[in-house]
Amino acid sequence: MSKLVECVPNFSEGRDAAVIRGISAEIEAVRGVTLLDVDPGEDTNRTVITFVGPPEAVVEAAFRAGKRAAETIDMTKHHGSHARMGAMDVCPFVPVAGVTMADCVALARECGGRIGNLGIPVYLYEHAATSPSRKNLAAVRAGEYEGLAGRLEQPDWRPDFGPATHNPLAGAYIIGAREFLIAYNVNLATTDKRYADDIAYNLRERGRHKRSGNVSPFYYKGEVVVFGKDRFPCGACEHVAKSWDALAAHYLDAHGRDLAARYAALDYPTETVAGRPVYVDGRFSHVKAVGWVVDKYRRAQISINLTDFKVTPAHAVLEAAREEAALRGIAVTGSEIVGVVPFDAMLESGRYYLRRMRKSTGLPLGDVIETAVQAMGLRDVAPFETEKKVLGLPRPAGDLVRKTVGEFVDEVSRDTPAPGGGSIAALSGSIGAALAAMVANLTAGKAEFAGRYEELDGLAARAQGVKDLLLAAVDADTQAFNGVMDALRMPKDTSDQKSARSQALQSGYRHATEIPLQTARQCRAAMELCLQAVRCGNDVMITDAGVGALVALAGVKGAAYNARINLKSIKDPEFVERARAEIAHLLDESRSIADLVEREVERVVG
Repeated sequence: MSKLVECVPNFSEGRDAAVIRGISAEIEAVRGVTLLDVDPGEDTNRTVITFVGPPEAVVEAAFRAGKRAAETIDMTKHHGSHARMGAMDVCPFVPVAGVTMADCVALARECGGRIGNLGIPVYLYEHAATSPSRKNLAAVRAGEYEGLAGRLEQPDWRPDFGPATHNPLAGAYIIGAREFLIAYNVNLATTDKRYADDIAYNLRERGRHKRSGNVSPFYYKGEVVVFGKDRFPCGACEHVAKSWDALAAHYLDAHGRDLAARYAALDYPTETVAGRPVYVDGRFSHVKAVGWVVDKYRRAQISINLTDFKVTPAHAVLEAAREEAALRGIAVTGSEIVGVVPFDAMLESGRYYLRRMRKSTGLPLGDVIETAVQAMGLRDVAPFETEKKVLGLPRPAGDLVRKTVGEFVDEVSRDTPAPGGGSIAALSGSIGAALAAMVANLTAGKAEFAGRYEELDGLAARAQGVKDLLLAAVDADTQAFNGVMDALRMPKDTSDQKSARSQALQSGYRHATEIPLQTARQCRAAMELCLQAVRCGNDVMITDAGVGALVALAGVKGAAYNARINLKSIKDPEFVERARAEIAHLLDESRSIADLVEREVERVVG
């Protein structure tokens, strides 16, 4: 697996296009780096840049971008609605593939050291933090740029790299390593920041001050509740204890959480709570949120950072925001992804909304992603181009599958050995699986089959998976014989050359056998799905599932032909025996499944 790291530096400039282009150019100039997204914001006066690449290249690109930012951004003149402390305000390294969090911590420290050598104070945060007090980005950035000079004078806030003296032009940089963060904004049909804040505070993990009295519909209008003598209100319910210890026992028993840890995260030492506000628990963990107004969009937004989308996904927060907004008489008009979003996150959101609509989730992946885009209103205030915004989006299958039907058939008919029967077998199986998915998807939408939604949804999802595997096999089969062809071209003048050539040939023939064997297995799986479809699907479409089983059976037989012809050239008797036995078993099972499907079809059409 190739190593891939994401880097998402945020720069304190969102209005000067020339400055932004200059920083982007430094990143693009590093070989191996792919610039994914440049997202400037005029109101926040901040640009989020996202790029990926191998670890060494990503560190080099981040360093060059940070250096260019220090040369072209003057923090003494910077104003914007987003918290900031430096020209390259924050720069996280994120593991994507083939790298660990420890690897990204090392990258953050390498980059921080190089930036520090430029005379810029650097703080490390999140997983790269050198002390618990520096783990949280908000804690490191407290006081922002305006408070930086005073902070640098404090012994506890000496930078991790660079001088402990104020650099007025560049400020200080915050560099770290973290999990994938989704920058997500929810759009409100209002320009009142107070309303956006009011909802944000309910959603975020930190929560908000507990209030009483005039708290509906706008919670912020109530009176703040504080801890008093012999009066310790719970932030998660209406219980009031007579002591801190009694409250801690209640909080653990009723809500399963550690009260001391909860308030320590708020910088509330246990001994100092008297007279201070009680905090209401936020609705979601791994969520940071504030409200702001974007003049360009002429509306307020709830600005959200999802720090672990696997625990708290975007769609869950959006639906909660819609509930909170409705209580206040405010409409949510849509939402916005800043930068890029992982494919898995969008896929799960799409499936969530399809399930809510009682529609099958077993659709082509592009359709599922588009469902998420539309249901979340991701084109409300800005374009959302799936190819650019979704990181890790599965690429289309190979060259053959991307051809039109006519082009593919013409390609098969030419005087070339590939694509041949193996590719056609894989294509047949993929069509069989597709027909099973179609029957399940159409049936799932019928009212009379509402009680079988889970079964039909599962069938369609599995069929889509088999379909995609077999589509990939169309090109894989054509490429499978390349090893044999390469071996045949090897020299054979000496005994060593002959031996090497023979070994390469045997390896090539084994690979050319294993590929159609895998195709046969998947085609058989497609047949099982067709059998399930004829048994649980709508009888009106039973012939479609029947056709699917027939073409998938052809795929099994065709793939078996290809595997058997290659076995004749393999000299390993054990491998040959195992392969022949498996082929015979696959053929027997597939014929039996075909017979069962035919009986079901005849039951209806006969």
